[in-house]
Amino acid sequence: MMGDHSGRLRGGVALGSLMLALLASPAHAQQSRPQAVGTAPLAESPVVLDQITVQGEAGTALVAGPTTTRTTREELDRQQIQSLSELSNRVEAGITFNRQSNSLNIRGLDGARVLTTIDGIRQPFLVDTRINRGASNAFDFDSLSTLDLLRGGSGASTLGSGALGGALAVRTLDPEDLIRNGRSYGALAKTGYDSTDRAWFGSAAVAARLNNTSVLLQGGFRDGHEIDSKGTNKSIGATRTAPNPSDFNQYNILGKVYHYVDEVHRFGITGEFFKRADRTQVRNNTVSLTGNFRPGAYQTGEDVERNRVSLSYDYRLPGTFFDEAHATLYWQRLKRDDLTNAYRFTSIVGPYARDNSNEENAFGFNGHLVKNFQTGAFSHRMLLGTELRMSSLEQYSAGVDNCPARPASGRFAGALATCNNLHTNQADQPKIDGKLAGFYLHDEIGLLDNRLRLTPGARFDWYEEKPQNTPAYTLGGSRPIGLPPSSSDSAFSPRIRLEYDIMKNAPWVKDVTVFAQWAKTFRAPTPDELYGRFGGPATYLRTGNPNLRPEIGNGIDVGARFGDKLFGGSITYFHTNYRNFIETYQVQAAGVDGLYLQGGITGYRNINQAEIQGVEMNGQYAFAPNWLVRGSFAYTRGLNKTDNTFLNSIPPVQGIVAVAYGTDRWGAEVSAKMAGARDDVSTTPTSPPTTGFKAPGYALFNASAWWRPMPEIADLELQVGVYNIFDRKYWDAVNVPLSRPQARDYYSEPGRTVKATLKYQF
Repeated sequence: MMGDHSGRLRGGVALGSLMLALLASPAHAQQSRPQAVGTAPLAESPVVLDQITVQGEAGTALVAGPTTTRTTREELDRQQIQSLSELSNRVEAGITFNRQSNSLNIRGLDGARVLTTIDGIRQPFLVDTRINRGASNAFDFDSLSTLDLLRGGSGASTLGSGALGGALAVRTLDPEDLIRNGRSYGALAKTGYDSTDRAWFGSAAVAARLNNTSVLLQGGFRDGHEIDSKGTNKSIGATRTAPNPSDFNQYNILGKVYHYVDEVHRFGITGEFFKRADRTQVRNNTVSLTGNFRPGAYQTGEDVERNRVSLSYDYRLPGTFFDEAHATLYWQRLKRDDLTNAYRFTSIVGPYARDNSNEENAFGFNGHLVKNFQTGAFSHRMLLGTELRMSSLEQYSAGVDNCPARPASGRFAGALATCNNLHTNQADQPKIDGKLAGFYLHDEIGLLDNRLRLTPGARFDWYEEKPQNTPAYTLGGSRPIGLPPSSSDSAFSPRIRLEYDIMKNAPWVKDVTVFAQWAKTFRAPTPDELYGRFGGPATYLRTGNPNLRPEIGNGIDVGARFGDKLFGGSITYFHTNYRNFIETYQVQAAGVDGLYLQGGITGYRNINQAEIQGVEMNGQYAFAPNWLVRGSFAYTRGLNKTDNTFLNSIPPVQGIVAVAYGTDRWGAEVSAKMAGARDDVSTTPTSPPTTGFKAPGYALFNASAWWRPMPEIADLELQVGVYNIFDRKYWDAVNVPLSRPQARDYYSEPGRTVKATLKYQF
């Protein structure tokens, strides 16, 4: 096992090294670096390609570090990125968006183990006891200004719980992002079509500045259908491989007002509304032509809605008592409804409908201070901050069916036995009041003219999830006995980082920095894992465990970063051990004591140890005027050390390579996304057993071009992209569910797709 392990790791490192060598091959040691944009030698034909920040201190203060990459608004537009799936296919190798759970996968972890923040505000991962899906993607990409992707657990020392595998920190547009060229106003409009889901989309934003006040208003929509695949069988039932017919609509509104008291103090207010509604006509194994549920009479849906109002304060005046101060006071509401609307034809004939709702209302405060000072030969950059949060989470399943009132015995018999499975108009978990208090302090200590930097720091968190008694829960069909206890714990998330600039302003590469960091991180159990309770006597029971401990990560990152946007990149080796990993298991077999005859009892427990390690690389090189080559690579391997099995959330080795050319009038890019085969999967001991998906390797080729017909007059741009040019059938292994009742091609990804966008900015 260990020999195979080391061999695969060496193979991954070798492949990644080869990719970066190809990227950097034109840069011989004696060759001078290309001129920066705007310098005299290139003034006649400037490099206007947008480039991703792949090294240096990318990101805001809370996510900045050597394993963070930033994607700007310009790059999102240039790569036609409007989803996390597109980000993973075109820019960031090694991450993926799991559509089964609505979660981002970073370094082989997803769901509640990856934290998403919007303007610094924590986004909860709402999981329904009945459907294992979250809502961490409840934002519109066209409303974003920047997107910071932090790989690994080092962000826990500032962000707290949830950043076990990494964090996605997005920032929405500010008025200053639109107001350009010394004007007092600005606007941006975009529209287009995407054949991936046959979607029409559009967005518009306007901003203006009047004296000391600036305002922004942005809105967007997207209307489309099911995501395409390579499945072509449109039959009804388990043999179907074509996707279920689906329709969706999505829209958002963002408004901001900032008032500048002077050049030091800024106050702001932000309002945001996002909603997405999906409706699917089920044609797969859930229905049949002669069964209980039939095609045309079984529809599912999902509604996600997020509302936010926040007040902000920003202070910047270097050299005073504090150089910077930032604070946000907010209210946020996130609601997710999982819907079923059907009609039964054989058992308990009549309508059948469900609305499983989860709603969290949260009030919170985020704030941090930055202070720079000197003590003898040491420079200091100190970061001090806090996160305070109170939340209220309510879950309820509403529904209608033709079942009579439940008999005194609690069980239906005979022709009505099916009604034992129809648990509705009840709560599957108590109402939960949550509290969170986090405090962090970091000090970047510099010496040797700041070429050597040591940054110790830590965050302390205390949290509590407190169940509240409600009749909807205590009178539910799962027959709970009493109220479960509160779950409360605390955790330290220390981090220490060492960086050394071994080269500064070298003739052929600007800077070379080596780094190493150690960090501990944690992830508190979700309310569903603690208190979910669904099922009933004579059927089955899925139950939470209020005694779960937080998951703990303990990991290192070692690597180097070099250069700048013209010629630069990074390489990182990471290794993290996890304790108290939370997993589902069979608590009690079916039929014990004459109860839960259909599936027994399943629940949650902590396992002793898991391990994830791997290598990540990225780089880019502007090897000639107007030319750019870029690449990204990731290899990850994960094991459940308790029983020495593979983790099924680990993606295969992946890489992205692209070559682009651009002038001030037109440009084009060709790229390839490559993935190795994924064979290291395990079987989960549930009933029925679930097995990780073994996926073959693949290579996808893409091309895009853009044209600005009148750059001297107007910033109007047309862009067309063709993705998966050769119509390759492939599977994103992490996106395939563990339980797969359909034929294999049902889970395949889209074939050839086309996307066209028209953008105008002034």
